[in-house]
Amino acid sequence: MKSYHLIANYIQSFFYRYLIEVKGVSACTVLSYRDTLKLLLRFTGVQLKKSPEQLMIEDLNEKMILSFLNYLEQRKGNSSVTRNVRLAGIRSFFGFVAGEVPEILDQCRKVRLISPKRTEHKMVEYLIAREMKAMFDAVDASSRTGLRDKALFLTLYNTGARVQEIVDLSIIDLRLESPSQVKILGKGKKRRACPLWPETVKALKSYISSHSPVEADSQQLFLNANGKPLTRFGVRHIIRTYARKASQQCSSLNSKVVSPHTFRHSTAMHLLQAGNDINMVKIWLGHADINTTHLYLEIDMDMKRKILETTKPPKGKTGRLPKWKSPCIMKWLDNLSRDIVPNR
Repeated sequence: MKSYHLIANYIQSFFYRYLIEVKGVSACTVLSYRDTLKLLLRFTGVQLKKSPEQLMIEDLNEKMILSFLNYLEQRKGNSSVTRNVRLAGIRSFFGFVAGEVPEILDQCRKVRLISPKRTEHKMVEYLIAREMKAMFDAVDASSRTGLRDKALFLTLYNTGARVQEIVDLSIIDLRLESPSQVKILGKGKKRRACPLWPETVKALKSYISSHSPVEADSQQLFLNANGKPLTRFGVRHIIRTYARKASQQCSSLNSKVVSPHTFRHSTAMHLLQAGNDINMVKIWLGHADINTTHLYLEIDMDMKRKILETTKPPKGKTGRLPKWKSPCIMKWLDNLSRDIVPNR
């Protein structure tokens, strides 16, 4: 008799044992995968008229997964990027299930073979020097949160850290005496140390001297106005507020969406523009793959201009363009298509 496997029996092990203990993924990834499975189980439950507790892994076949992905795009209005993020979570879950339930290995294989959609390659946005200066100038150190905001901005820009890495920082992660540095816990629970500028050290010391958490034994570095740990959303709100203020002095900021990751992009670009080797920038940012760091090389227009200046355009004879040797343009275009796509 064929046996079926309740999804509920594998959810807890997937998150706690597989994602956190085995894979060591970040809290953000865990939450993303959680939301994905919630959406998928709700969708499948409606389609099959079952409660999530009644759903079997066998219900989540390739056809159902594709229907869910199409639903996200066509009915929910999700982008291809969001669709691919959801698919990544589903593929990870079925990778786990494949090891737990070998008898449905073929079903897991088919789901994991679903391809992500091609997405538009967007340009990375970063702040040029005068825009970054305007952001710092917008901070009033005498205001209620001014010391914190100055220390926060300098730490973000100095380290190029991800926003989650920043909000996870504790005071014990800092060494403010020479040689000063901060220890950052990155993706995959990989630690890296980053040296600190004297300006960053000074700002952090000033901020910590007024540091007053609600819980007396809390070691969290960055706190909100109420003395509680600052969240990723709190950092985003702070940066956007200052970006609006800074745009009054630097109008080019009006055309940019400034976020915590904008600081990270700016750090990467400025390190490369200063002549640092790309492998050193990779280590600085905590990238696992050098191809991620190469993205910044693609958008540095100053570097591209310098490359262009080393070559000169060919000089040809002036005058009218030559006439077609053959008036049959359509025939020429047909031949061109055959040259580009042979065996057509």
